[in-house]
Amino acid sequence: MRRVMTALVFTAVVAIAAPSPAHAEGYVSPWAGVNFGSQIDNGRGSFGVDAGGMGAGIIGGEIAFGYSPSFFGSQNDFGDNTVIDLMANLIVGIPFGGTRGAGFRPFVTGGAGLVRTQVDDNTVTSVSSSDNMPGWNLGAGVMGYFNDHVGLRGDVKYIRSWKDLNTGDVRIDVSAGQLHYWRTAIGVVIR
Repeated sequence: MRRVMTALVFTAVVAIAAPSPAHAEGYVSPWAGVNFGSQIDNGRGSFGVDAGGMGAGIIGGEIAFGYSPSFFGSQNDFGDNTVIDLMANLIVGIPFGGTRGAGFRPFVTGGAGLVRTQVDDNTVTSVSSSDNMPGWNLGAGVMGYFNDHVGLRGDVKYIRSWKDLNTGDVRIDVSAGQLHYWRTAIGVVIR
């Protein structure tokens, strides 16, 4: 019985004396944006959500999801078509004004994930094509907060697949056949 009491007291002392874990500043940011680049019909809309957390307000991680309907052109040109991107990103920013209350935070972000294309031709031939490709993205932007919990986020990202659309080969280098585009987006950020 004495050993059990000693173990309980020791456990309680360690639990009380141990430093508390740092809490990450979590956020969710639904956004709307515009895609542009060499392989797409420029000005096509997109929307999605970014969610993540930043330890001590400087470095963290985020999951970025984007959905782009009619990415390659109107329904008459390419049938129903979409591009979806899902990326796991590292985010680095500097909070001016602190991590609480009003302030702003410029940031850079980048990571890797999945780019999925889907084309459904609704004409007589009824051809469908989808492709899941590894990809990467790199971007920069700013989060501005009005108070402790609500603000705006704006960013520009470059998104590129590693798969050559002409040959099907996955290439780490930059080649002409890879799907690539820019996106500018603005949204609400809730922390």
